[in-house]
Amino acid sequence: MVRSPYELSTPADVLAGLHPRLRTYFGAVPPGHVGRGTGVFDVVGTPRRWLWPVLAWFARDAVMFPVWEHDVPFTVENRPVRVGRGRGADGHVAVRAHRTFRFRTGDRTMVDAITAGPDGLVDHLGRRGRVSARLRAEVDAGALRLVSTHVSFRALGREWCLPAVIAPRVTLVERFDDDAGLQRVSLALRAPFVGTLYRYEGAFRYSVVPEGGR
Repeated sequence: MVRSPYELSTPADVLAGLHPRLRTYFGAVPPGHVGRGTGVFDVVGTPRRWLWPVLAWFARDAVMFPVWEHDVPFTVENRPVRVGRGRGADGHVAVRAHRTFRFRTGDRTMVDAITAGPDGLVDHLGRRGRVSARLRAEVDAGALRLVSTHVSFRALGREWCLPAVIAPRVTLVERFDDDAGLQRVSLALRAPFVGTLYRYEGAFRYSVVPEGGR
């Protein structure tokens, strides 16, 4: 039986509280299929331009981008994969997401892969997965809330853990809007003493279809 990272790492009674339409999004993508969504982000990025040089560095690995734009069309594609950290690492069940933003300056794609780790969900950010965030999953009124509890990065051949006192926190909320028939998503990256570093929020329609189909 194929199971998604969310199903492997989150208690069944927690996932049972999800809105039925969200169970498709967080459930397993069958082999030969892809999850596709299309929508619009109300906002993406940060108006704090002094952060843009840092975001430009993250943009090189498709993590975040130095922008502050409104009404940004986007697409998302979720595919089942197996990933590992480091050479020779065993592959873990994962879902890799490609979110393509249609910015005024051109298209940019954000990449991440969610895996089921021993201590819960782990999100490996960027094409090379050098930055990772361990996530705690909560269900509230049918919505899924993911909060980072641990952030690390890989450099010089080893894993470095950021102390909680300085580690940024990611909060992601996914919910389904029955009135609009849309899935709504909001993400905020905040740091102690600084506040919000980066965010996006918007709505989209999503379905799982055969690979190569529309």
